[in-house]
Amino acid sequence: MQSSAHGTVRFQLLAYLLASLCLAPALGASRSELPNIVIIFTDDQGYADVGVFGAKGFVTPNLDRLASQGRIFRNFHVVQPVCSASRCGLLTGCYPNRLGIHGALGPRSKVGISANEMTLADLVKKRGYSTAIFGKWHLGDSPQFLPLRHGFDEYFGLPYSNDMWPLHPDLVKLPPDAEKRKRGYPDLRMFENNKVVIPNVNHEDQNQLTTWYTEHAIKFIDAHKAVPFLLYLAHNMPHVPLHVSDKFRGKSERGLYGDVIEEIDWSVGQVMDALKRNGLEENTWVIFTSDNGPWLCYGDHAGSAYPLREGKGTNWEGGTREPCIMRWPGKIQAGTESMASTFGQSFPDRLENQEIRTTHTGSITKSTSSRRSSVAMAVGNSNFPTPFAPSAANPAAMGARPLPTNNAKSKNPNCTISSTTSAKTPTSPPSILTLSNALKPKPKMPALNLVTRSPNGSVQGSASPAAPR
Repeated sequence: MQSSAHGTVRFQLLAYLLASLCLAPALGASRSELPNIVIIFTDDQGYADVGVFGAKGFVTPNLDRLASQGRIFRNFHVVQPVCSASRCGLLTGCYPNRLGIHGALGPRSKVGISANEMTLADLVKKRGYSTAIFGKWHLGDSPQFLPLRHGFDEYFGLPYSNDMWPLHPDLVKLPPDAEKRKRGYPDLRMFENNKVVIPNVNHEDQNQLTTWYTEHAIKFIDAHKAVPFLLYLAHNMPHVPLHVSDKFRGKSERGLYGDVIEEIDWSVGQVMDALKRNGLEENTWVIFTSDNGPWLCYGDHAGSAYPLREGKGTNWEGGTREPCIMRWPGKIQAGTESMASTFGQSFPDRLENQEIRTTHTGSITKSTSSRRSSVAMAVGNSNFPTPFAPSAANPAAMGARPLPTNNAKSKNPNCTISSTTSAKTPTSPPSILTLSNALKPKPKMPALNLVTRSPNGSVQGSASPAAPR
């Protein structure tokens, strides 16, 4: 995997978020001055699947507007190029392998996120935030793994990928009543909080997923305008099987995939309108990105990582490098692009005792470090801003320039990624994370227990609280 001389923006936002939340008490900020946080997270969207990143055959006017009002990150990488592991990195700020989360967890998984882990939702609740997730969870579907056990106040969505149902491509040729269908993948369930509200999600339900999630997000914003909140809007789309509502079906030149992306763009616009209507847009940090690259073996039902090599399930840049846009008025300069770098950082067990640098403001807070380690990203490194200049002819813009590859004829060996194992990936050079960690003394590494077991022997998830993350 290639990287630019200016470094790589890594996926673990958690440590950077601490700067905003933990500086507030020191500066005497009131509860109402804490920023709202909106994370819009798509599934299998490619690097070139946003207008300002070079999209072709469909338009994303709301995302392009978001970019003009904020900052484009051209070299933003996820921690792993597969669903569950990537989401684990986002919500915990830890390497997913350390937590026992590998690949994509399937239905009835005995492994999931442990109660011993602090999630982003757990963290902000300590500062009085209301929290919600609408969309795909994919960190375990057993009761102890669901969102309300891990810091979220509200949940509406699917517990895992939308293809993990009896109509999975591996099973679709079997007779509808074949026992093997439901033995491989049970009926797909829709949750509201801890209750199943649709026990057997069908195609028509999936057509409404983006709309339903958006409606829930808007209601949440309207209901919580007086308090700080974390809204995690995790769309199932554009993961296969692709589904879109009638209001966008057949609208784009790109076909069904383009229709799906245009509906996601509509969703972004609806969320931004809700923030503006409630007078919240100036004090809200909005983050848009995806969990991993496009699943190229699905042909025209997959996106594009151009000009990067490969896609989902590989550690080539097409698998881990994602389109990323952030907007936070007064904190992130509007109309800029960045190749912000990363550095090794301590992540605290509590909101106190943290050390982190925020280069967009030039402020540094220091205190004692703790046992949890993560990677903080320097949002908006002021050494590298450039004027906002969307150009379909130059989708890579400031990014590193790996050799282009024909994504339509992917040789990705992971086109049938197992739902229970990590994707096989080619050997790649050490990442910048390795370099950053090499700059500080290595702690003695204790033995890791990647799962915990209850007295009856069942696996409950990962727990290795004493291990560096």
